Amino acid sequence: MSMLSFEKKYRVRGGTLVGGDLFDFWVGPFYVGFFGVLTIFFSLLGTALLIWGAALGPTWNIWQINIEPPDLSYGLGLAPMREGGIWQLTTICAIGAFGSWALRQAEISRKLGMGYHIPIAFSVAIFAYIALVVIRPMLLGAWGHGFPYGILSHLDWVSNVGYQYLHFHYNPAHMLAVTFFFTTTLALSLHGALILSVTNPKKGEPVKTPEYEDTFFRDTIGYSIGALGIHRLGLFLALNAGFWSAVCIIISGPFWTRGWPEWWNWWLDLPIWS
Repeated sequence: MSMLSFEKKYRVRGGTLVGGDLFDFWVGPFYVGFFGVLTIFFSLLGTALLIWGAALGPTWNIWQINIEPPDLSYGLGLAPMREGGIWQLTTICAIGAFGSWALRQAEISRKLGMGYHIPIAFSVAIFAYIALVVIRPMLLGAWGHGFPYGILSHLDWVSNVGYQYLHFHYNPAHMLAVTFFFTTTLALSLHGALILSVTNPKKGEPVKTPEYEDTFFRDTIGYSIGALGIHRLGLFLALNAGFWSAVCIIISGPFWTRGWPEWWNWWLDLPIWS
């Protein structure tokens, strides 16, 4: 793709957090920077570790490849490479790659004179991952509480952890997370469908204006949040979905060890029932 006419305006020196002019360059349309180089390094190293771990296993079936965390007996210590060390190093590489990507986004934002909304929002997703493989295992005292790297093995881990708490859907933070995930999809699908409908009118009709968009939702649900408002709402909903999904797993084990349905006994103990 040829460079956009306005892109030259933003291809200026500066805005870097680390590395100065040395890493201040592009590859095609992509800004690299020091943190871009770091992202590539961690990504390649982490991928190589996963391939090595797969090579040590019994199969190359993509569905059955499994990189397990260390056994619980290792606690929070380092494990031998073949006994969970690969998982530990891969986790370090993943956090390094995700964190470097967020910092690269921050550098791009500085170059464009934008706010830091994008790297901050992406950091919520990074927090959700770290909650699973760092925060919760540390609170429980062993890296073995992290999830394995594998397609089916990861799904099995999710299922097993859910059954450990009898019925995970009774976790109040999980309820919030699921609610925000579904509401994010609803809000942004309404927005996307609206934009497509006004910018793709019937043949011979003009493209509709924002007034039509506002009128549609005022007539449909009684209120239109507006063009800027829907994006603010979408960001708010999406970030809450990621945040509460992290909270729901952090509190399961370190702060609540019984079945989640029991947590709701406080409702039955309210004095209004007596």
